[in-house]
Amino acid sequence: MGLIPFPFVLAGPIVRRVECGEVYIWMATSRGTMIDASIYEIETVSNQLSFAYHLIETNTETSTIRAGKQLYFHLIKVTPAHGPFPTETLIGYNLHFTRGSDSLSDDLQSLHYLSPENQHSIVYGNLKYPAFMIKNGTSQSNILYGSCRKLHGEGQDTLALADQILEREYQNTGSRPDSLFLMGDQIYADDVAAPLILAISIIGRELIGHSEPLAEQDVRLGQVPYSTTLSQINGRQFIMENIAQFTSSQSQNHLIELGEFAAMYLLSWNPELWAILQNQHLLPSFEEAEEQQLIHFTFPNNHNYKKEHKLEREKLRERYLEQQEALITLQESLTRVRRLLANIPTYMIFDDHDITDDWNLSAEWKMTVNSAPLGKHVVANGLCAYWLFQGWGNEPDSFDSDFMSTMTSYFKLLRRGYTHRNFYKNWLDILWNFNSWHYVAPTHPKAVFLDTRTMRDYDTAPKPINFGHIIKESEGCPQLLNQTGWSLITSKLENSGWKNKSPLLVVSATPVYGMGLIESFLHDFVYPFQVVGVKVQTSFDFEAWKYNGKGFTEFLTHTSTWNPSPLIILSGDVHYASAVKATVTFANQKTLPIYQFTSSPFKNMSFSGVWGLLMKMVIAINAYSRKRGDIFRTCTTDYTITHTNADSELSPFLWKDQLRYQSIEKSSIIETTNNLGLVSFTEETIQNQLIRK
Repeated sequence: MGLIPFPFVLAGPIVRRVECGEVYIWMATSRGTMIDASIYEIETVSNQLSFAYHLIETNTETSTIRAGKQLYFHLIKVTPAHGPFPTETLIGYNLHFTRGSDSLSDDLQSLHYLSPENQHSIVYGNLKYPAFMIKNGTSQSNILYGSCRKLHGEGQDTLALADQILEREYQNTGSRPDSLFLMGDQIYADDVAAPLILAISIIGRELIGHSEPLAEQDVRLGQVPYSTTLSQINGRQFIMENIAQFTSSQSQNHLIELGEFAAMYLLSWNPELWAILQNQHLLPSFEEAEEQQLIHFTFPNNHNYKKEHKLEREKLRERYLEQQEALITLQESLTRVRRLLANIPTYMIFDDHDITDDWNLSAEWKMTVNSAPLGKHVVANGLCAYWLFQGWGNEPDSFDSDFMSTMTSYFKLLRRGYTHRNFYKNWLDILWNFNSWHYVAPTHPKAVFLDTRTMRDYDTAPKPINFGHIIKESEGCPQLLNQTGWSLITSKLENSGWKNKSPLLVVSATPVYGMGLIESFLHDFVYPFQVVGVKVQTSFDFEAWKYNGKGFTEFLTHTSTWNPSPLIILSGDVHYASAVKATVTFANQKTLPIYQFTSSPFKNMSFSGVWGLLMKMVIAINAYSRKRGDIFRTCTTDYTITHTNADSELSPFLWKDQLRYQSIEKSSIIETTNNLGLVSFTEETIQNQLIRK
């Protein structure tokens, strides 16, 4: 047993993929256990004042992965013994745990997660068990969605608002949300709060059993000063930039080890761990950390840098205190977030911050990091943690026996304190080259989740840039999904049972139809600064689909080939919310109706500072004209997208579209405060709501 008294349940239960023939529930525990499940059909009686519970005969198959000394992951697959699971009704569940040689047994009740008087209860109202629904498409579907949840992000955690909705509607099967889409940046691996990084590192070591031998990645990491700064607050920026070759400007406390990634996920989902941090004194004040020499200062406190050190200290202290306050706000929401995830099928996909800011932004970035052993290792750790905490439950059948055995073999190696062995190379290769992170969720409508990070295509041919009298050539923006990716996801959609000419959801972390006025501002007024040496590719996210005309055209062409009616795109990433309605007309006169709804951020309001002020000014100037009428665009045969008029004479074109930004509330077409999306579907209607504090 380690120094930290971890609870038996580290995270979960989280309801993952559900359909009539199988249900998956995910958990993480600090000790090994066998898990069985009981499933109940819940019937309302006495005018919905009480409930009857009918046990469903089922079979349980639990897959367990031991990733560390005190870190076990369980994916519990439950199938009905006779016929399908019931639909359009509440389904409750209990989990039963058998641990150790003495066959100690517990369930969610004995662990106090089903007791309404317990502050960590995961049940709603007077239900006996956590519960979820399986939809069959005959009634209204209600899907919650959003992205970008930074623990110390500004503002309230709006993911907790989803719990409040379920709390209010938990027994109303017609209006209760039935699925939750987390569409990227579930954690911020690069932008980690200074007051939290020491606790994360300690928890990570305790979970795995020891620190990773990072000097095997680069010998400098075993030498002063790097061996010291690795374990200091704000000590990792130089390491991440110059040894890992990352480009995030906020990597002072970047996650590196697998245990650290795991600790970040656990702290994002489990309120009980925060009390342990307090009791173990793992969240020091700035002054305590300074006194114990736990803070890295660029300028040392000596007579040569006295003035510089004082200014740096004041800046770091101010940021430290701000982040402490933000973390307190976050903790207030975690009990609700945990209950939410235990009561609604949840589907997830990564974006850049789940691994690092600028992840695979350009061909140069990918090649440079791939050539840096530490950088390649950190990306693999981030992907491995994503699989354990998010990816595994999305579509479990995507991970074959070779993938599973590679993971298991590496974890055994890691627990023994080694990395550079053959098992390590296999683990590294399979994560960097895996091509099935995309999947189709069995929702109504079905949802295609795109992997827009690892299946990119890069055009490295030089592109001309003109900035005043300066002319330069530079690398263009990437296609967010290459031909192989489109082929693989098309095959999965065809095998999913989805019928063409019916509605289809496509989840793209980055909006396909971004807020054009913001994108135009970036492209016209920010991107040209690259000519004079500003690395705008990594300073700003030039990753909208529209920045690569060929990639945008490929998206429209492939989704049109699927022939949905209509196509509904759900997106996040951009730290604002918007809604767009568009009609695309191709050269052969085929049309594709599109709705796009964007919700971002859950907790990370970002339109601040100089660039935020400039963008708000642009929005204020342009919003009125944008919402007043339709926007017309044409893509020519060389993939150039230009704005046109409704009556323009068209030269040969690949497609043209007509789009309109929809008002969200009070005539606004954009929302930059923290928000949560809720989209509802019937056979005739699509309704989108934006929920805020």
